[in-house]
Amino acid sequence: MAREQGDQWREQPSAHGGGDDWQRDVLRELGGGSGSGRPGTDARPGEPALRLVHPAPPQPAATASEAASDTGGDASRPPDAPGGTASPALMSGAGPADEPAPERPSPHAAPAPVHDPRLPAAPAPESSPTLDPRLLLALKRPPHGDSVTRRTGRALRKLTSSVAQDVAEQTRIARELQQPVTTGRVVAVTSIRGGVGKSTVSALLGRTLNHYRHDPVLTLEADAALGTLPVRMGAEAVRWTLADLAPILHPSMQLTDVTGYLVPVSDGGWLLPASRGQVGPPLDMVSYRKVTLALRRYFAVSVVDCETLPGEVARTAMDTAHARVVVAPATAEGVGATRQVLDWLARLPHSALATTVVALVSNTPDTLLDDKTAAGHLKEAGVTVVAVPYDRHLAGGGPIRTDLLAHTTRQAALRLAAEVMERAVRVR
Repeated sequence: MAREQGDQWREQPSAHGGGDDWQRDVLRELGGGSGSGRPGTDARPGEPALRLVHPAPPQPAATASEAASDTGGDASRPPDAPGGTASPALMSGAGPADEPAPERPSPHAAPAPVHDPRLPAAPAPESSPTLDPRLLLALKRPPHGDSVTRRTGRALRKLTSSVAQDVAEQTRIARELQQPVTTGRVVAVTSIRGGVGKSTVSALLGRTLNHYRHDPVLTLEADAALGTLPVRMGAEAVRWTLADLAPILHPSMQLTDVTGYLVPVSDGGWLLPASRGQVGPPLDMVSYRKVTLALRRYFAVSVVDCETLPGEVARTAMDTAHARVVVAPATAEGVGATRQVLDWLARLPHSALATTVVALVSNTPDTLLDDKTAAGHLKEAGVTVVAVPYDRHLAGGGPIRTDLLAHTTRQAALRLAAEVMERAVRVR
């Protein structure tokens, strides 16, 4: 798989220099390989190996399926995704996961990473709540995205609509969202400025893919400027961040090892935040590249909530992702600035515009810009535009509850996710 990724980046060089050199450097740092993705192969003489400086987080109690593996069963292997999707173990290139570990290490095996006693051990980070408990008490009951009148009218229309047509449409969308992938796909979400709904769109994409796909899905935050993605995803507390994982990830880690550092999402999937709700240093490009390259071996789809353009990490994420979503506010200045971003994407060496979708978000019920005119202006650049209408539930902030989303919002999220997956799978 690493060879396939290397071929991909050789055909699509980065616009920021380095081409595919950074991928080989990251693989070498992670496991000592120059491009094979296997530790110990093609290592340069005298190059130091990466050591684990953080203690591994405590793992949950063994389940019945894990206990079966102790008796010689096959339950320790992560289940293969349906439809030909590669399992996390195969995507990681770590070899068969059902081979029982030997009781004693082989004398020819490489020694396990050992912490140097002369160096101080880095303590595990403290868990931090995503919202102050006093704010949680002040939160009111979240409203439904649709009013009672609108929900009643839609229920009446269902009585006279064609059920077969609705089922066929839902089946078509589900088939597009469940397209099999052989390697992890990365979807980058960004915008021209903050406060336009970038994290909201990322959360909608992550939750939609979590619901429809049966393989691991990761929603990753690459914006350390006190982003709202953990709150929107419903995380009560965060601990490990993207920057914390950069020196920890190793090719020998299994999916169960990696998920110990992530936040499980209530309705499925995993979350990796960029901060613990505190002002800190900005995320560096090297850490982002290391983590995304390593984690895409374990997750079929990774939705990345990037910083706003023209930040360095955002430009790198947009340049190296398999599919891109540019969130544009439904305002005259927002649409105009987004069109400039699309013109920049069109100048990238590997035609990033062909794998870009624009989410035109309305953050107020009374917009001064006609949606059709705005979408037509953006479509002139050669992209698909998906309109995300105003939603009372989303506008209220706080955790997103899919059962409270407006019907039009759910349909927009489904279409956006389907458009993104169609483009992400297209890239080889």
